[in-house]
Amino acid sequence: MDFLWSSVAAFCTVAVLSFLYKDNPFYKFAEHLFVGVAAGYVVCTEFYNVILPNLWRPLSTGQNYFLLIPLLMGAALFTRFSSGLSWISRYPMSLIIGVYAGLAVIGFASGDLVLQVQASLIPVISVPSIEHFAGNPGALTFLGMLDNPTFTIGLVCVLFYFFFSIEQRGPLRYAAIGGTALLMVGFGAGYGYTVMNRIALLFDRLYFLMVEYLKVATV
Repeated sequence: MDFLWSSVAAFCTVAVLSFLYKDNPFYKFAEHLFVGVAAGYVVCTEFYNVILPNLWRPLSTGQNYFLLIPLLMGAALFTRFSSGLSWISRYPMSLIIGVYAGLAVIGFASGDLVLQVQASLIPVISVPSIEHFAGNPGALTFLGMLDNPTFTIGLVCVLFYFFFSIEQRGPLRYAAIGGTALLMVGFGAGYGYTVMNRIALLFDRLYFLMVEYLKVATV
């Protein structure tokens, strides 16, 4: 049985990698298989981990009849498939979008925006780093002493780039150019990180094919 599932995994891996040559039926099959399996996994997970413990069991045991409201609103979503009753689905859909938008705003504000602002509010001159450099003079301790001033200057330059209410000329223009360069460095680092993840994933699949399945290579 293990060899059967390993063969299926190897076939799907080769089918996905065949897209490097060109779009073909094997890649289409693997793509549709992945989407179908992922959708089925999500449906089963939601049913057993969300619907059964949070909706069906409290209702069937009479613990909370107010859950009939989300049950009816969930059922109303299926009126989308009726041309005459599809307008009913707009009400639960609008509520879902509103709730998720509110949760997203709160989550972004507390988990991203506030933390970013707090991380940016650092002293320009770090006394501990100066004392560390005085006690252990060297290239690394000197660069560590420049961390906070460099970060503050870079942050101000990036903020100047997004300062559009006045014309960017003179010293302000050079600060905006510096901010643009720092943004490009940040975007490049993010892109490189994405490429590294894709290459790591490719190596993992090649390791599975060559070492674990075909056993034509060793590490």
